[in-house]
Amino acid sequence: MTPTRPATLVVAGLACAALTWLVLRLVYNSLPPLPWTGAPALAFVAVAELWTARNLRRRILRREGTKPPDPLYVSRMVVLAKASSMAAALITGMMLGFVGYLSNLLSDATPRHDMISAAVTAGAALLLIASALYLEFACRVP
Repeated sequence: MTPTRPATLVVAGLACAALTWLVLRLVYNSLPPLPWTGAPALAFVAVAELWTARNLRRRILRREGTKPPDPLYVSRMVVLAKASSMAAALITGMMLGFVGYLSNLLSDATPRHDMISAAVTAGAALLLIASALYLEFACRVP
């Protein structure tokens, strides 16, 4: 298994942003308001992955007071890191598609609320991407 390339995540995110923007041009007026709950959920997962990466890295490097991790556990963490980085890239792209579409509609309250929610959620998804890439790095054996 090869490390996740940031270029892959960028291409996936941009493709999702373009597709979201195109779909929103057709159906935005029939959608309910964008929920705000995505950002805290993504931030929580990002912090959990960051904490796991920190502890796992210490165990792999055999720091004082730690025991070596089970290889199966490490492989599961690699899969989690790869999956969450791709999912977060797609979520970031989708939210950036919202931001791009809504940037011209800020005079109304609902689009303004949706744009703020989308921007904050995109920021939380970017944090998840960074945490997932660090977790993937932490799983490397020196």
